[in-house]
Amino acid sequence: MSSTAAARPAGRRRAAIWITLGVIVAVVILFFVFAGLYADILWYDQLGYLNVLTTQWLAGLAMFFIGFLGMALPLWLCIQLAYRLRPVYAKLNSQLDRYQQVIEPLRRLAMYGIPIVFGIFAGVSAASRWQTAALWLNGTSYGKSDPLFHLDIGFYLFDLPFLRSLVGFASAVVLISLLATLATCYLYGSIRVSGREVRISRAARVQISVVAGLYLLLQGVSIWLDRYATVTDSNVNDMINGASYTDVNATIPGRAILAGAAIFVAILFFLTAFIGRWRFPIVGTALLVVAALVVGAIVPWVVQRFQVDPSQKTLESPYVQKGIDYTREAYGLSDIETIPYNAKTTAEQGALRQDAQTTAQIRILDPAVVSPSFRQLQQFRQYYAFPEKLNVDRYNLDGTQQDAVVAVRELQQSGLSGARNWFNDTIVYTHGYGLVAAYGNKRSTDGQPVFLESGIPTSGTLGSYQPRIYFGEQSPTYSIVGGPKGSKPVELDYPGGSEGAQQTYTTFNGNGGPKLDNIFKRLVYALKFQDEQIVLSDAVNNNSQILYDRDPIKRVEKVAPYLTLDSQAYPAVVDGRVKWIVDGYTTSDQFPYSHVGSLSDATADKDTPKPAYAFDDINYIRNSVKATVDAYDGSVTLYAWDTTDPVLKTWQKIFPSTVKPVSDMSAQLMSHVRYPSDLFKVQRSVLGQYHVTDAGSFYSREDAWTTPNDPTSPSSNPALQPPYYLTLKMPGQKEPTFSLYSTFIPQGTSESSRSVLKGYLSVDADAGDQKGKVASGYGKLRLLQLPSGDSIPGPGQMQNQFDSDPTVSQQLNLLRQGKSEVINGNLLTLPVGGGLLYVQPVYVRSSGETSYPLLQKVLVAFGDKIEFEDTLDQALDALFGGDSGASAGDNNVPSTGTGSGGTGGQSGGETSGGGTGGSSSANNAALQDALQRARQALSDSQAALKSGDWTAYGAAQQRLQQAISDAVAAEGQPAAK
Repeated sequence: MSSTAAARPAGRRRAAIWITLGVIVAVVILFFVFAGLYADILWYDQLGYLNVLTTQWLAGLAMFFIGFLGMALPLWLCIQLAYRLRPVYAKLNSQLDRYQQVIEPLRRLAMYGIPIVFGIFAGVSAASRWQTAALWLNGTSYGKSDPLFHLDIGFYLFDLPFLRSLVGFASAVVLISLLATLATCYLYGSIRVSGREVRISRAARVQISVVAGLYLLLQGVSIWLDRYATVTDSNVNDMINGASYTDVNATIPGRAILAGAAIFVAILFFLTAFIGRWRFPIVGTALLVVAALVVGAIVPWVVQRFQVDPSQKTLESPYVQKGIDYTREAYGLSDIETIPYNAKTTAEQGALRQDAQTTAQIRILDPAVVSPSFRQLQQFRQYYAFPEKLNVDRYNLDGTQQDAVVAVRELQQSGLSGARNWFNDTIVYTHGYGLVAAYGNKRSTDGQPVFLESGIPTSGTLGSYQPRIYFGEQSPTYSIVGGPKGSKPVELDYPGGSEGAQQTYTTFNGNGGPKLDNIFKRLVYALKFQDEQIVLSDAVNNNSQILYDRDPIKRVEKVAPYLTLDSQAYPAVVDGRVKWIVDGYTTSDQFPYSHVGSLSDATADKDTPKPAYAFDDINYIRNSVKATVDAYDGSVTLYAWDTTDPVLKTWQKIFPSTVKPVSDMSAQLMSHVRYPSDLFKVQRSVLGQYHVTDAGSFYSREDAWTTPNDPTSPSSNPALQPPYYLTLKMPGQKEPTFSLYSTFIPQGTSESSRSVLKGYLSVDADAGDQKGKVASGYGKLRLLQLPSGDSIPGPGQMQNQFDSDPTVSQQLNLLRQGKSEVINGNLLTLPVGGGLLYVQPVYVRSSGETSYPLLQKVLVAFGDKIEFEDTLDQALDALFGGDSGASAGDNNVPSTGTGSGGTGGQSGGETSGGGTGGSSSANNAALQDALQRARQALSDSQAALKSGDWTAYGAAQQRLQQAISDAVAAEGQPAAK
């Protein structure tokens, strides 16, 4: 007896211990969850967008409870009614008796647990669709109707998706409730099966017939709504989206009939609740199934097979025309200007005289190639970095707009090597420094970029601005910055002094992140980043701020979750700050009669890997928002760019006061806004088919185009040629403008059919330079359409001609001496001189460890004529009979600057080089002299060959061989100091 009594307290103690441990674990888990939520609150609140977070939370929470109650209450009510209205004295068979004996102890738990479990799943599903509900509640009129039902397009964008989701959810609730009702009724004897006889109690009959009637009623509504969905479905052999002849004349009427039939059968079920006869609803249901097969499938097949297919082009043409018109509307292509362009193929002397402003701005600096040059000349320290692909922008210099290749010098902590520890990574090395910009149309004598802004501290032509880059594409996961006023700075600002022996330090004094002004916040972030040093380190004080989520695209994505963002943010000096500019799009896949395409497929090319989007298939897109992210304090500003976009208007109702009007944009910001490349890629992808505006021609696909593959991409893995930013003047323009362009070739399978140029698409990408006012020409699309009989070579064919030209090949082999690598830059196409001019910079990179690409030659072509010279200006003159009539931007090639060692700035606005670790071959005087003699000897050889002077040809060849030998010997010599 005593042992039993002793065991009871021990058992209670063990139970108490387990309960205590369970409570502790639950508290820890809840605190981790709370820490994450509280950190989000601090982040959004500091940025000024707390209402964005709370709106999402409240909307998701409201939808969860609506979904939970919408599922749990009907299901609980059906189970309760089926149980409470069971026949009390029903005689059950032995098997059901055993089931009841097993279930009865768990009955109360099941009656509440089953609805709760299903309710949780329904609530989570509903919460994930809060955006659909919010768009429905705040939907805005589009102002244009669809051509079939004559409903405002806003109905398809905002109302129809929600209504179909609502009906689908309600159908699921009713169906699950019906199954639960049947199971409960059978288990408790309301439904009894005896042989072939099924007996249903009166209460069960009423409940089952009402629930079944509700389900069929919902199916009738669903089928009715499906009629409207035909205007967004794919049809006509997947040629267009929208209702076709068969849909209009068979499918839509058939769905109307089926909707009416479903409602009629639902009424029969409701009547059964009173009259007690199951024959009518059962027969009605069977007839409904037959009608669905006949009216919903067989009749449309008969119409398509025997009426449409024999005369498909004639019957479908009106619907194809609707597809063309509404696709161009949805993708912003309605106002595109198509210009017939009879391109000349003969390079005549002085042909570029009318295009002098364009040729002066031809960009010979390839932003996808020169990143190593920026690194070697402007990186200065291993803990700085530039992106692999730089950006193209423009600046107003002395009243002239200058195209530039730009990048920011970001922090790269991986370059610290052995100096890495928590203190250095988090407290000391916190930011990058400065923006570097090079003239797009200039090069030095040895092929280096000519910088208009460079050095540390920054120096150049862009004036004074805040150069510190705390927020960028390569910023650390988090940094802790700031300190008490007057305290000693500990953040490394930049290396200085002779050869960087001295270091300059700074203290962040902006408002860039949540403050760590109490122990609780430090504990929250220690949990978030799994780092106890945030709590323990004495470097963290009450004035510290924690900076995280520092990528500009990610920051905009968090404050504007409804936007699809451009794949590339680009930096610009705006109003004394470095700001990242990000383009945001509103998209949909519910625009009537509009072509549905893959956004990721359209935007992927040689310079852009295929991105991943949450919603990839779209048939409507607008560049609705321009966003900026301050590189110093991370502040995000959204501007409503497309004020006519109904999707943006709707989201502005959901998130009020988060988007500013265009009128708030400064003049400097306007001067750097450009037409976004991803939108342009989507539009060119659509135009490959939809440049044809005649339904008959479109149906025949007799003039389909595609974007050519980039000729410099590997043949084993070809990628589309990216569009290029250039300053150019299109036919119909009075002055050159900063533009974005791409080309088209015929769509086909054989290489020969894909080589000829068919179209040239350009858009005015310059938004102007007036405060709050968009330039009138911005966004104007122009399509040059070449005559079908012309054979202007496309980029691939032109690259092949460059590579196979004997003179070019010989000179390229010369450049490859000493294991040097020849790199073909971007192949540009310009509509100048009445024809199409091809320009390609050619870079040479030596085999040294610290080498970088040097722009050594320029390839040009016009028609069938090719020239290969040291500068673009020389190449154009040679191409156009000795005088092109215009000068290129590199006609006065500057000499290589001496720089300032490793850390100082450059004196003056135009500098070249000035870094540490340039190419050895660039500074090897003997090698450069040998190469120059080789070029001259090669030129003399060609001249002698043309004139038939074999004596002079032999002498030139001997000089060429000697120069090559001297170049090979000089390759191994040390660089000149």
